[in-house]
Amino acid sequence: MEAEAESGARFRNVLGCCTNHVLELELCEELFWLGFFFSSSPIKQNISSVVHAQRGATVTLPCVLRAWPPHYKVKWSKVEPAELLENIILVTNGAQHKTYGQLGGRARLRRGHRNDASLTIAGVALEDEGRYRCQLVNGLEDESLSLTLTLDGVVFPYQTSQGRYRFNYFEAKQACEEQDSRLATYQQLYKAWTEGLDWCNAGWILDGTVHYPIINPREPCGGRLLVPGIRTYGAKDKQKDRFDAFCFTSPVRGQVYFIQGHLSFKEAGQACHNQGATIAKVGQLYSAWKFSQLDTCDGGWLADGSVRYPITTPRTHCGGLLDPGVRSFGFPNKEQRTYGTYCFSVK
Repeated sequence: MEAEAESGARFRNVLGCCTNHVLELELCEELFWLGFFFSSSPIKQNISSVVHAQRGATVTLPCVLRAWPPHYKVKWSKVEPAELLENIILVTNGAQHKTYGQLGGRARLRRGHRNDASLTIAGVALEDEGRYRCQLVNGLEDESLSLTLTLDGVVFPYQTSQGRYRFNYFEAKQACEEQDSRLATYQQLYKAWTEGLDWCNAGWILDGTVHYPIINPREPCGGRLLVPGIRTYGAKDKQKDRFDAFCFTSPVRGQVYFIQGHLSFKEAGQACHNQGATIAKVGQLYSAWKFSQLDTCDGGWLADGSVRYPITTPRTHCGGLLDPGVRSFGFPNKEQRTYGTYCFSVK
């Protein structure tokens, strides 16, 4: 028993090294399978606890049983930190299974072999990103495995046509969803900051906290003496407190394109409709800029009534800013001002 416990401890140490990429992959795999041979845990651990996917794809979250205990069940759930709960997706006893909720309707067991309890999700959506748990329910000896599903995407700040700091948490959440996105997680906001996101207005994120990312410290944004980083206001009252929003969107299966002209907002929508398309949403424009390198120097109407244009190659006559980005003209008068329009068509 002591030798088995020692082997199990070695296995856990090796797993930690592998997960943190301290060891070279070949050595890591060799030690992993050594740990697999000696370990008595009924669920096989994964070298990587992070699974990457794109929106609309089919993804598998791996979970393999080492043994079949008597009277067991396997339960898959999704951890929702903003709601402090776990939503059950699927429960199986090996012979039968039952799915739950909206995600359950797109989920199934892979069943690649007898011990395979991996979960396959079809049509991955923005809200599918997060932490999942594969749990072997076996009386007092329950075991679980946690995995994180991440999507490729882009974070963008968003505010209302009435100006900054008008959203409570629930309004911010709805506003992002209306623009083909969702509230960003802290990890997504942090990654966006490392890639250059610099924004002085504080915004809600998914867990109900409020932050803003600063690359270039300046007086209106906490002062020049503070180092670059994510400024935080912490958790705020979701009903009463008001800020902007940080939204996250992912590549879409469709095309964003520009129609040139002098169009009112209503005429812009009709122009897209005439071509079998819809007027693009803000999230769709950001996705096209980030992942399709859409670069257009002309401002165009979007579905929320704002006028924006995407720049991947900065140049003097296209706003004059040195960094790539989506430029904004704000929310002009929908009847008196005229611009081109950005349309979205499904591929």
